[in-house]
Amino acid sequence: MQSIGSLIKEKLLERNKTVVWFSKELGCSRTNVYKIFERTSVDTDDLCRISLILGYDFFKIYSEELSRQLKKNKG
Repeated sequence: MQSIGSLIKEKLLERNKTVVWFSKELGCSRTNVYKIFERTSVDTDDLCRISLILGYDFFKIYSEELSRQLKKNKG
């Protein structure tokens, strides 16, 4: 699975938004946004805010991966 940070960066670019815009929406510095892009995990509260800002359900990615793993373990 692709890291959550790289997925967030990908969605930001897909929406033609800048790091400056995203940092203002999140209420953090650009440096912290770049750190988010490098993360392999994100706190659920932060991920919820990011999902709302970018209009994309990042939790769905984890849910789909969990479903795949559960099916794999049963089969």
